[in-house]
Amino acid sequence: MTISRRRFVGGVAGAAIANMTASSLVFGQNSEPIRIGLLAAKTGPLASGGIDMELALTMFLKERENTLAGRKVELIVADTAGVPATARTKAQELIEKNNVHCMMGPLAAFEALAIADYLTEKEMPTLGVAAAENMTQRHPSPWFVRLTSTSAQCAYPLADYSAKELNYKKIVTIADDFAYGHEMCAGFQRAFEDNGGKIIQKIFTPLATPDYGSYVAQVKSADAIFLGTAGSNGFRFLRQFIEYGLKDKMAVIGGMTALDESVLRNMGDEALGILTTSWYSAELDNPFNKSFAPAFRKQFKYDPGYYAASTYVSGEVLEAALKATKGNVEDKKGRTIGQFRHQDLSGCHPVLDLRQGRIPAEPGLLARLSAGEESGAITSFSGAGPNLATFKNEIGRRCSFGSSRVSTASLWAVCCSCCHRGSR
Repeated sequence: MTISRRRFVGGVAGAAIANMTASSLVFGQNSEPIRIGLLAAKTGPLASGGIDMELALTMFLKERENTLAGRKVELIVADTAGVPATARTKAQELIEKNNVHCMMGPLAAFEALAIADYLTEKEMPTLGVAAAENMTQRHPSPWFVRLTSTSAQCAYPLADYSAKELNYKKIVTIADDFAYGHEMCAGFQRAFEDNGGKIIQKIFTPLATPDYGSYVAQVKSADAIFLGTAGSNGFRFLRQFIEYGLKDKMAVIGGMTALDESVLRNMGDEALGILTTSWYSAELDNPFNKSFAPAFRKQFKYDPGYYAASTYVSGEVLEAALKATKGNVEDKKGRTIGQFRHQDLSGCHPVLDLRQGRIPAEPGLLARLSAGEESGAITSFSGAGPNLATFKNEIGRRCSFGSSRVSTASLWAVCCSCCHRGSR
């Protein structure tokens, strides 16, 4: 078959035009800003955490002049108000109206559960803060990566320590009546009763409880009460608990958000002496926090907590993934979500190495004891009793704790890897 000169030239010209058009499309796509959607509860009982999420992410982007991997970044924040139905509506708006390339958040476990199937349907890469167990365990979404912990993860060692070191025999639990509260208390109960203790009463209160008086009056006599609360509810309950004179009759311990820095700044002496466990403290002594915490304090005039730190670290992971993909966030299915799971960020998070697909069992869980400063303010530092024991959590993984000393400087325990995909 012979090809005429006219046909040959026409064919070459057509191919060249096609290549130019394709290149222009790619250039046009990559010249657009990367749109990040942040789901945060900025109003309602959980607002303190949601506001910190936005502040931390805004600070992270400002430090980088709102540019990641050579591309400008547009942050679109949606207030979920701590309501699952609102979280779903806002997620739909961010994805379908604002055309975001990736999502961060939401804050609350029941919000994450409400949007899980939608995120999977839309194949939306999401860096989560919410601690919902099912998001990474029983029904994991391939599009959801969590950089913190599950609802119960930090409660396991506290329960073990309460039974073995504090010698508590009977404990009452109180928590918000939503997924996070139930999951946290379930983990605490399992570990505490596996070590011979007994949960003698479980109280669950509505998330928007205006007055805790009737619930405080129900509290039975016990060695301690465990707070599985979030947002402002922890210190609101605690104040009435003290007013009823119960803090002098039983110890108070709590989960990772009960007295988080996001609420601790609003408290006075009522927080003194209360032991909580978390994967983060503003007093954490590592290279990341030596930079992050002072910068946050300087800009916002108070300590960062769980929500601020987790969202800032989400920014670190996003930045690393974008650098690995040369900013090609449009290829979310082929590359972006995969890069979320293959980053070594141990330098910015005490135990984070996503190359293993999970948080590894290395030093990372902090036991925090509230203590007063000369100014009368409340600070949170890592501290707990010595010789934390080895225990099994609900899925049979083992967590080993090294012996350590009580100190206002730092005390490290070891956190298990049960929160991430593949551990079940």
